[in-house]
Amino acid sequence: MTTALRLLVVTVLVVVTITLQVSIFSHFSLRGAVPDLALLVVIAAALVRGPDYAALVGFATGLVLDLAPPADHTAGRWALSFLLVGYLTGLARREGDITVVGTLVIVAAGAFIGTSVFALTGLVLGEGAVDVSTALDVIPLTVAYDVLVTPLVIPLVVMLFRRLEPAERW
Repeated sequence: MTTALRLLVVTVLVVVTITLQVSIFSHFSLRGAVPDLALLVVIAAALVRGPDYAALVGFATGLVLDLAPPADHTAGRWALSFLLVGYLTGLARREGDITVVGTLVIVAAGAFIGTSVFALTGLVLGEGAVDVSTALDVIPLTVAYDVLVTPLVIPLVVMLFRRLEPAERW
């Protein structure tokens, strides 16, 4: 498969995922937490292709999410969060084969890191909508939501990434 075709498929996947997340899944919000499908795409990329590829996919996915309406925050916060999640979860993948429980742990850790970095950058930048008590309420809900949605999203996206190009051998 050519590089241009792989790039097109990943781009379409990211756009469709973010469109679903901000349009349909936003209706399932609990105290501001929604299932983070975009984050799960980044984690799936990390599980299949490793930290470098996942960091790139994470940055691009986060940037699209930063710019997607109804964005009400400083652009770049999700890009930074997803870049870090992609890289760190990709490093965890290098440690060996990942089981189902291991995948759930990686998703929980990735959701915690991503949401925490997003909240902390909001606090540092002084964005009024973010405060410590809100972050402490939303982060556990986001982690739980992402872990619950994982069996529906991760296997499909992992299969897609494997079809695009075989996993790297470490």
